[in-house]
Amino acid sequence: MTFDALGGLTGHPDHVHTHRVTVRAAEAAGLDAYPDAGPPWAPSTVYLATHPRSSVQAVREIVGARRALNATLDEEVTDRVDVSPWLDQKVAAILAHRSEVDRGALPGLIARLSPVDREQLLSTEWFIRRPLA
Repeated sequence: MTFDALGGLTGHPDHVHTHRVTVRAAEAAGLDAYPDAGPPWAPSTVYLATHPRSSVQAVREIVGARRALNATLDEEVTDRVDVSPWLDQKVAAILAHRSEVDRGALPGLIARLSPVDREQLLSTEWFIRRPLA
């Protein structure tokens, strides 16, 4: 699992790079490059975390984001997961990005949201299932 090719909603350069490295690693995993390590294992699928375009308006309304936000065509989303049972852990992980919170980036905007708005904004995650050859 990794970010989509756009680097997620914000397109952070670290997220774009994480996407590239993870996809390449998954594609290379089945190669017999290290025979001493045992038989190669190749994943059949990579899941790309994304946001459908239909979700971006809610982000703008709830968070007040003013900059461009990346989004995938709704029909490209293959999987949707209700993560509300883990919402507290998800919010804590987002808020752990202290420099992003302090400078007012998206985690900083999320830090100022009410619990109701956080739940509406963060309780669903979307993915693109990408089969590997």
